[in-house]
Amino acid sequence: MEYRYALSGNTKIYYQERGSGDPLVLIMGFGADGSVWEKHALIYEKYFRCILIDNRGIGRSGQPKGPYTTLMMAGDVIAVMDHAGIQQARIAGISMGGAIGQELAINYPHRVISLALISTWAKFNNYAKAVYENLKHVRVHLPGEEFMELLQLWIFAPPYYKNNWDELKNAAGINKNIQTREGFEGQLDACIGHDAVNRLEQINIPVLITVGGMDIFTPPAFSDILHNHIRGSRLSIYPEGGHVHHWEDLERFNTETLHFFLKN
Repeated sequence: MEYRYALSGNTKIYYQERGSGDPLVLIMGFGADGSVWEKHALIYEKYFRCILIDNRGIGRSGQPKGPYTTLMMAGDVIAVMDHAGIQQARIAGISMGGAIGQELAINYPHRVISLALISTWAKFNNYAKAVYENLKHVRVHLPGEEFMELLQLWIFAPPYYKNNWDELKNAAGINKNIQTREGFEGQLDACIGHDAVNRLEQINIPVLITVGGMDIFTPPAFSDILHNHIRGSRLSIYPEGGHVHHWEDLERFNTETLHFFLKN
């Protein structure tokens, strides 16, 4: 698959295109590159021109020393859209990608048609900040496979472990895209510093919010804040899903988000 890159300041931001039609920009969460959208893009690309971005700090994109901010990373997305000749797009953002999506809708409202906010937040409380700060220390001291096993415990819900134990164990040992310490910590800083609560009322486009009912990483209360502050938004809860309910209940998630973007 062919990658292209846009220049955002002095940082290269890589992306790939798939499918044809109206543009749909897919923004991943921290610690994962654009290829992690694969199981969703397989469906979306039948209807949309999908843009899968490697965020600043991961994959093929530049990994400069941080801190990063979600506003800075929204600027990276705009650089990609400009490079790809896209004036307006639908946006889907998972976790950190959802925080970036909020900044896009607030700061570049004429560039965003509709928005899906997946397992995300408007502002961290002190507990969440402590968790993410602790991740910096844990990653330095644990081997990669052990760190991934720990992370999986936080992002997958218990019901998924019941039938997918072997899959999760094997996946923990796969690390296709090495992320530098600078990239990892820069992305975490963007997550920790994100605060859009008092600006969410500025979002005046169709918004779908999805969250796992058993998400302990970005709990449903965070999505409630988004829903209560974004007029006309729709909140969809996946009762047995965790932070990655979009994988745990793939068929429902793909169907729901596809219908949302086809209508909006």
